[in-house]
Amino acid sequence: MVYDTLLVIALVMVAAAFVVIPAGSEIRSGTLWFQAYILVVWWAYFAVCWRLRAQTVGMRAWRVKLVARKGERVSWGATVVRFLVAWISAAALGLGFLWSLFEPRRRTWHDLASATGLVVIPKADKHRSSN
Repeated sequence: MVYDTLLVIALVMVAAAFVVIPAGSEIRSGTLWFQAYILVVWWAYFAVCWRLRAQTVGMRAWRVKLVARKGERVSWGATVVRFLVAWISAAALGLGFLWSLFEPRRRTWHDLASATGLVVIPKADKHRSSN
């Protein structure tokens, strides 16, 4: 999660610069369109990673990938649902994440809502790959 947080911070800073620099002035913190723009940029990072490679940078480091319920690629709609419900999970003091501790298949609220799940990618056998 730390890996993705650092990338998202950098991405949001660049996205904000695309708006602030041409405007030549600050954007008020309560500006609704700017907040929505930043949220879309944030979602876009995850959506593109989940949709195209089934992994964010952080997920690659931990050897997990995101799949739809039947093992296929995650749809764009599922990325929206997953992202929004993850926010709700966090806003509920992390209850949506803690849910996975009690759910038989270890799914969070955003897994359940988006019909997705994480799968662990087994380590490559170094002895086999060198032959």
